[in-house]
Amino acid sequence: MSHVPPIVLGITGASGAVYARRLLNVLIHAGYDVDLSISVSGRAVWLQELNVALDLKKFEPSDILDEQARPDDRRLTATVQRNQPQRSGNLRYFHYSDFMAPIASGSAKSHGMVICPCSGGTLSGVVHGASDNLIQRAADVHLKERRRLILVPRETPLSLIYLDNMRKAAEAGAIVLPAMPGWYHGVDSLDDLIDFIVARILDQLDIPHAMMRRWGSDDSAN
Repeated sequence: MSHVPPIVLGITGASGAVYARRLLNVLIHAGYDVDLSISVSGRAVWLQELNVALDLKKFEPSDILDEQARPDDRRLTATVQRNQPQRSGNLRYFHYSDFMAPIASGSAKSHGMVICPCSGGTLSGVVHGASDNLIQRAADVHLKERRRLILVPRETPLSLIYLDNMRKAAEAGAIVLPAMPGWYHGVDSLDDLIDFIVARILDQLDIPHAMMRRWGSDDSAN
């Protein structure tokens, strides 16, 4: 979507790489531009859970993007409207140590930022303004510019420190969206559970989609 600023996506070292992969592919195939950064721990989890070795210095988009969207459009985002030309979005990758990247500055516009999954260390760095890497710095930028920042933690059980950091993040203006899939929308496969979380992220970004059945509705969302 050329009229929409890029969506910033940070991938860090919590379990749940499948959520990040699905979210990124949905956004790109729906025509949204994405500015991506991946932490060292995020790379390690990607290898552990998806058996894909990402090269953070010589990044290849083909290692992380599907060639085409899934054929079942019940799970395909509906952002490409009938009256708009269909196209793929652009993916820009920035190394986690590149503080000269546009997303490190508030002068670069964005539609919002998602950290998915969000590790406990990243959560702590965000709420304490550590800016130890580009992902944390970009999150700091979104908080100070009062832009949408969506944190997707995936941890259990939760320590008091973790809970307190989530509270601090919410107080600072972030949206804390734990990777806790629901079951009321009809679950036939693991993909349905993944799509539930991705759909809720899209909701927070104000991106229309048809990825899940909403509560009280017999049909998928429009």
